[in-house]
Amino acid sequence: LAGTVPEEPRCTVERADASLTYSLFLQRFAFSRPVILGGVTDNSAFRALCTREKLLAAFGPFLVRLSTANTYSYRKVDVPFQEYVEHLLKPQDPGRLGSDTLYFFGDNNFTEWGPLFQHYVPPPFRIPGTSPAYSFGIAGSGSGVPFHWHGPGFSEVIFGRKRWFLYPPDKTPHFHPNETTLAWLQHTYPTLPPAQRPLECTLYPGEVLYFPDRWWHATLNLDTSVFISTFLG
Repeated sequence: LAGTVPEEPRCTVERADASLTYSLFLQRFAFSRPVILGGVTDNSAFRALCTREKLLAAFGPFLVRLSTANTYSYRKVDVPFQEYVEHLLKPQDPGRLGSDTLYFFGDNNFTEWGPLFQHYVPPPFRIPGTSPAYSFGIAGSGSGVPFHWHGPGFSEVIFGRKRWFLYPPDKTPHFHPNETTLAWLQHTYPTLPPAQRPLECTLYPGEVLYFPDRWWHATLNLDTSVFISTFLG
């Protein structure tokens, strides 16, 4: 589905390509600031398995756990994957609260989804003392996760475009915890002085964003999107 959210061409997140070495990643980004990595993985095989038809054929009857798209809620709803794709995977209603918006991301049953994840090629960098865990998601245009923070990680776009907003740990963003990212973008973002705007960028398929520990971040899917994160815990 075509996105209903206009793309912002401005990108204030630094970019790096496959020439970035592991030592330079640790020195420049791992503990200090986010970076967008291009050309560091080839997930064409994984992408071929993530089309609507392939995913419905493989996982249609399996239950998936949906989360509300707000910041401080733990409400979960289990539905068959096919029901989510055919009835809930739609553009975000701008007037709908995050606490009433269900989103498939992160709560993956690894017994069922494990065979798919075996085909995913994660980014080649790690943080010493951490181990990776995958979180896979699919969401409609205009949807997203509002501002929150946790440990470091990578997030790769498989299909669609995904806009990111990031603040360092010492700059708590102004947002309502029950407001969707789309509502924040429409109501709060335009009022921010330039010095109070987040780092931001739109990611395209095959691009990977790295975010350090405790960085605030929010996401907005500009299209119906498929994405996967590698959390370093």
